[in-house]
Order: sequence, then structure tokens, then C-alpha cells
Amino acid sequence: MIDSLYVTTAIPYVNAAPHLGYALELVQADVLARHRRLRGGRARLHTGTDDNALKNVTAARRAGVDVRSFVAANGDRFAALAPLLEVEVGDFLRTGSDPRHAPTVAELWRRCAARGDFYTRAYQGLYCTGCEAFYTTAELTEGDCPEHRRPVEAVSETNWFFRLSRYRDEVLRVIESGEVRVEPAQRRHEVLAFLRAGLADISVSRPAARAAGWGIPVPGDPDQVVYVWWDALANYVSSYGSRWCEPGERIHIIGKGIVRFHAVYWLALLRSAGLPLPTAILVHDYITRGGTKLSKSSETAAGAAGAAGAAGAPAELVAAHGPDAVRWWLLAGVARVGDTEFSTGRLVELANLDLANGIGNLAHRFAGIFKGYPVPPAPPEGHPLLESARRLPARIDRALHAGDFRAATAAIRALVHDANRLIAAEEPWRPGNRGRAGDVVATVGAACGILAAELGPFLPGAADRLRRLLSGERLPEPLFPRKRLADVSIRRPARSSS
Repeated sequence: MIDSLYVTTAIPYVNAAPHLGYALELVQADVLARHRRLRGGRARLHTGTDDNALKNVTAARRAGVDVRSFVAANGDRFAALAPLLEVEVGDFLRTGSDPRHAPTVAELWRRCAARGDFYTRAYQGLYCTGCEAFYTTAELTEGDCPEHRRPVEAVSETNWFFRLSRYRDEVLRVIESGEVRVEPAQRRHEVLAFLRAGLADISVSRPAARAAGWGIPVPGDPDQVVYVWWDALANYVSSYGSRWCEPGERIHIIGKGIVRFHAVYWLALLRSAGLPLPTAILVHDYITRGGTKLSKSSETAAGAAGAAGAAGAPAELVAAHGPDAVRWWLLAGVARVGDTEFSTGRLVELANLDLANGIGNLAHRFAGIFKGYPVPPAPPEGHPLLESARRLPARIDRALHAGDFRAATAAIRALVHDANRLIAAEEPWRPGNRGRAGDVVATVGAACGILAAELGPFLPGAADRLRRLLSGERLPEPLFPRKRLADVSIRRPARSSS
């Protein structure tokens, strides 16, 4: 395994409060970073906010607040989410105010300009402010933006363009060869199809007047500001600086709606600037509620209607159900491919099923019985449960390499199930079973020790409590208190094919 890992989330617009999609990326990135450290490597998690977007300007105007104050206040809400979710962030970069960012954007621009990759021309296109992106007529859905299902705006401008077409063959090569992994395979196939259809050059600036002066000026052309996507993508280098060029893995975690920007535009920009490419792009699908993709604006409106309406707001979910339940649902309840419907009931029942009845039940049963028996210094070799526990790290390694967090949690769940089943079958507390009770307890104890270590990246606080419980410490409350919610019902997540 490569020693060094730099893992990033996408940086969200700050036109409203964060929703579960951002929480999903934070937790996934945190798992990868903690897992790398568990295996003896180094890891750094980067996130932040995309401040220089026209939609932020529009939202600030609607709120009657100056843009800088509006962006700063909403950015604070995103920054506050990570500690609530027990996410260890190495760097949180705000593109509108971090002193590292604008110079990095300017330097990347100058590098690409030196390659002859910019030119100006008049342009007319169909623009979605929600996406901050242009679309062709063929890409629209019944005339609307395919992402937001809202009408697009016809825009005529004279902008700087980037010679994206020049890099089509090179980007196609690195995706096809696996030099840059795009996971899962379905998203990789979509990127390859987009590349094979050919690439047109793209606009990479906007008139400063249209952006109300908000944004980073184009070097040498103050009448233009750098297009928000070019600006935003540069944040990955702004944060890491010269270390972007060091050996190691560079992994982006993003939603399916922005794959093109990361797996095509960003790779071309880096090649033009003479910088190394990311090593992997892990793509998640959407979290929906009522069949509709969660968005910051929809969650803000729901929150205004009351706490029940804001059930998809991650800060409120953590306050009501704790970080363990929220993290576990994001990791075990969200499909690797295909959108996932969220409800508070599903979150609660999954927490009861896997945490309270699964891991928690195992830990407390073991802690309750091991004190009464002389335990052998080592468990008997060859026991199926012990062998299964020893295979757990490799199963998790494979799943996380592919970005399959559901498969990783399924491996944990399977070991917990087998250990609970062994205790139920052997009943070591019964007088007639005392002869083999020590071996049973030693085997379950060894499995629980491996479980506690491997659980750390997924549920760091709970893993620490589990280790304390296994060492004989009395906890003031159950490892995972059962949660109550009336009339909830879910089905067990399907096992991953990975």
C-alpha cells in the first residue's frame, strides 16, 4: 500500500446550509484517512467551501446581506459540521478568503497560458446558475437543466476559453489505462463515453460585471474573473501546495453530478499546468428524500418549516441521534450505485439493527461472561470465527480501495453476526458447557479485539468505547443505546457484489 494519502471532498457552494450529501463526503473521506493511518501510513483530509460562485452572490442579494458576510457566515456552518460527525479535517479552505488560494489560481492560469491553452472569443450558450455550467441543447431534459430540472438561461459573452480539445486523447488514455481510477465502473464507463464522443473547448472566465466583481480576476485581464469551476478545482492544489507533486495517492470524493469537471476538465487543467494527476476519483450517487435529490435550498426551506421538516440536515440529525448512528447510515445505508432514499426512520432502525443489536449486543455479552471463566492465554488455532476475524482487515482494504463503503461495513457486520451466533450456540454460561467455555471466550475475545481496531475508521468514538469495555472498564451506559422512533421499517441493505 502506498504510504501517503491526500483525500478530498468536493467543496460545496455556500448559498445555504449543508445537507447530507456533504456529510456523506466528509465521513467517507474521514474513513479513508483513518484507515490509512491504521495501516501505518500518513493521511491528510482536505475540505472547504466554494465561495466565488454567482449563485452565492444571488443568494446574498436575496438575503439582503453583503456577499462577503453572507459567504463567511454560511461557511462557518460547513466548518462546524466536521467535529459534530467526529471527522478529523487536516485543512478547511475557503476560496473567497484563504490567502493561499488566489495566488494558486493565478499561478495555474499562467502555467496554462504559457502552454498556449487560452484564447478569447464571443460565445453564446445555455447556462444553469445552479450548476454554474453551460449545457448544449442535446444535454437538456425537456429544455431544462438535467441536474436541477429548471430552465436554463441564454447567455452571450466574450470570455477566455481553454483548449480542452487538445487534451482529449491524453485524458482518455489515463482513464482507460487506470492511471486515474474512476470508481465505480458505471461512472468510469460514462466518462469514457463522454471522452470518446469528442471534447469542445470550454469557457473559463466570466465578465467581472456579471459577477458583480465577486471572484478572482483573470491575470492580465481585470475585466474578467476566473470561472468558478476553474477557481474551485484549484483548491486541491491551494491546500496541498508543492506537496501535490509528492509521491502518494491523491483521491477525490465527489457526487455523480460533477464527474465531468473532476475526471475530464481537472485532468486536462493539470496536464496543461504540468502537475501530477489525482490517482483516484470515487463517485457517489445522490441521497434523496421523497424521490427528490437533497439540495441546500430544499433543506433550508424544510428547516424553516420545523425540526421534522429538516430531518435531512446533518447537524440536527447528530443532535437527535448521535454521530455513530449518522455515520453508520452514511456508510452502511447508502448504495454504492443508484440513489438512496433517506428517512429518519431508516437511520434509526439501521442503528438499532447493526449497532445496538449487533456490535453492542456482542460487546456486552462478551463483557458479561468473560469475567467468570479462566481464559486461555491464546484462542485455539483454526477456529472458523478466528479465521474470519483475521480475514477482516483484507476484506476492508479491498472494499475501501474500490470506494465501496457499504461492502466494508458489510464485512464488519458479518463478523459480528458470526461471533454473536457462536455465543448463542455454545452458551458458555451454562454449567454443562464450562469445559469449553474458556476457549469460546478466548476466541470471541480475539475476534472482538480485531473488530475494535477495524471499527475505528468507521465509528471512532464507539471503537474507543468498545476497547475500554473489552478491557474490563464499566461504561456508564450501553455502548449503543437503542433508539426509539414510532412506525419505522427498513429492509437490510443488500450485500455488495464487491
